[in-house]
Amino acid sequence: MSFITGVGLTPFGRHEGRGTLDLMSMAAETALADAGLTRRDIDGVLCGYSTTMPHLMLATVFAEHFGLQPHYAHGVQVGGATGLAMAMLAHELVSAGRVRHMLVVAGENRLTGVSRDGAMQTLAQVGHPVYEVPLGPTIPAYYGLLASRYMHDFGVTEQDFAEFAVLMRRHAMDHPGAQYREPITVADVMASRVIATPLKLLDCCPVSDGGAALVISAAPTAAPAVRVRGCGQAHQHQHVSALADIAQVGAAAASARARERAGIAISDVRYAAVYDSFTVTLALLLEALGFAGRGEAAARARNGEFSRDGRLPLNTHGGLLSYGHCGCGGAMAHLVETQLQMTGRGGERQVRDASLAFIHGDAGVMSSHVSMVLERTR
Repeated sequence: MSFITGVGLTPFGRHEGRGTLDLMSMAAETALADAGLTRRDIDGVLCGYSTTMPHLMLATVFAEHFGLQPHYAHGVQVGGATGLAMAMLAHELVSAGRVRHMLVVAGENRLTGVSRDGAMQTLAQVGHPVYEVPLGPTIPAYYGLLASRYMHDFGVTEQDFAEFAVLMRRHAMDHPGAQYREPITVADVMASRVIATPLKLLDCCPVSDGGAALVISAAPTAAPAVRVRGCGQAHQHQHVSALADIAQVGAAAASARARERAGIAISDVRYAAVYDSFTVTLALLLEALGFAGRGEAAARARNGEFSRDGRLPLNTHGGLLSYGHCGCGGAMAHLVETQLQMTGRGGERQVRDASLAFIHGDAGVMSSHVSMVLERTR
């Protein structure tokens, strides 16, 4: 058994002069204070990777920088799913009694610390080194291929994808830390420049500076508490050229494993946080996870089902598409927002019922998947 006892999140966007360790420290300090703990209470550290500080021992470098001497520390690298993979590993270690208070932290100055071309070149390396990378595709190009196939298979349109960008921006407008808070419309999305057909600029998450952290503990430090009820992973392919069917990625398997451990059905979920690197990512994942039928996710978004006051509130901080994406910390922002919602601290964003939450992260080109089920307890 484990509990998310503290969370910390910086604003995402431009942090001139702040590097990886600065952003991680900002988030970690907030998480410790939120949990009511001191540095001496932390006996474990899990650290996400940073493309702007690719140190081979980043976890212990951070521990030294932040003034920690943990009994357990290492770095984790699972692409965009790293934040959730770290949270799952922390849950397993805490539940096994190896660690009492695990600090999970990630941060990166990806916007100001590296050039646009440098960032694109790094991210493109998820492609196959022989069959994909030499042809020059970027991450948006890989997801453009998925979007084209999804449109072909299910009859959706580019306007359907735009619904998700509009929804995430609407949610971000109420979060002071979001990178983008100006309202947008479907027409605005359609008018934005093409990045990788059929994806346009507003179909893609921005590059951000930022940091996120959370503390996972063996027992609650405050009430109400957020308990990790079940987790699951699935890794069915790495490269898009090995993906035979976009409807059969690992999301469904990861979700099933997490729900089996938690003993719940998908219909029991009251709040959802789902990885949204691109609008097509969100459409594919919502359907694979069972929150919408095939080809139906956009229509449900248009009808308000995923709005803050809808049937299943989704990414109420604005998600990667509008809160921003700083690497490993991007998906961790989903976790932070979920814990705030579950403890009634969402402020203007607070939903009616976040008693049982489902979180899902994806990495690569729909390659690695991590699902988590959280419940509020008293």
